[in-house]
Amino acid sequence: MYAERKTKVLIIDDSAVIRHLLTEILTEAGDIEVVGTAQDPIFAMEKIINLKPDVITLDVEMPRMDGLTFLKELMTVNPIPVVMVSALTGKGCETTLKSLELGAVDYISKPSIDVSSGIAGLSDEISRKVRSASKARVRMNMTTPCRSFINDGPRQSSLDTRKMSTTDSIIAIGASTGGTQAITEVITAMPESTPGIVIVQHMPPVLTRSFADRLNTLSRVDVKEAASGDRILRGTVLIAPGNRHMAIRRNGAMYYVEVMDGPMVNYVRPSVDVLFRSVAKYAGKNAIGVILTGMGEDGARGLLEMKSAGAFTVAQDEASSIVFGMPKRAIEMGAANKVASLNEMAGIISCHNMGGVG
Repeated sequence: MYAERKTKVLIIDDSAVIRHLLTEILTEAGDIEVVGTAQDPIFAMEKIINLKPDVITLDVEMPRMDGLTFLKELMTVNPIPVVMVSALTGKGCETTLKSLELGAVDYISKPSIDVSSGIAGLSDEISRKVRSASKARVRMNMTTPCRSFINDGPRQSSLDTRKMSTTDSIIAIGASTGGTQAITEVITAMPESTPGIVIVQHMPPVLTRSFADRLNTLSRVDVKEAASGDRILRGTVLIAPGNRHMAIRRNGAMYYVEVMDGPMVNYVRPSVDVLFRSVAKYAGKNAIGVILTGMGEDGARGLLEMKSAGAFTVAQDEASSIVFGMPKRAIEMGAANKVASLNEMAGIISCHNMGGVG
């Protein structure tokens, strides 16, 4: 039985075919009502005022005003949860990441071939993402990453001696919806001497590499999409590839990652639980676990295993989470030593690593 009030959606897309397909898919979901459609943002502006949608689906490339320009204006004047519709190829990856930085909650990957059948095949994912977006907290001014721990000097070469040393502890981070913004804020605020960081962010394969590359340009630490055998070193960040699980392994004093196929865990791949459980097993008390914004409960049990193994664990609080799903479940299970806002995360991690009070 669905709740009496349905989620109201406005579809903005210059393609009549896409508008029709999305309307059919969302209407069939039962708990979602498409209150209107618009062929571009100019037509959409009046409809937003009159229809007051809970969620907007927004195409990227449209006449008169592109989706990113409209998104930036919307988040400044009248923040509403937005799910972007974008092709994740070439320029599309950069555009999608930029839209997430500007405040979009999530994205739908538009198929590059046979759009009609491709979109129809994504019906469950589309409905799920719209439902999740309807519960999201959208905020203004999300485009500037926090860099409170970064000096203004030039980015150093990855060949310095700091990057050649093994890490004495591991920081493991897991996130989903809203996670790209949250991870960016945390990682860009970390100093060069940060212990090795491993991250699972729920993302498709093409986007994880683009995200890692972009984050690398913003950060003092070195960021890359992980490959099996990559060593976890001080001052480095390894992000799990889309559609592949990632776990840590240990050989003497050296930590490294294994990237693998395998069944979905908690309906996702990569899974935060897979990473966190491996960190609990191989790093134990020499680890910090951080669970950030996201839909569902992936990572909650793994964080509890980390805490039971002696790791220091932190969950993002409700007020600063875009979607308070994963951290909420971790808190309910007693998996978090500390609950903190996003802007406190980097300081808590750094303080704990220096032996301070978390």
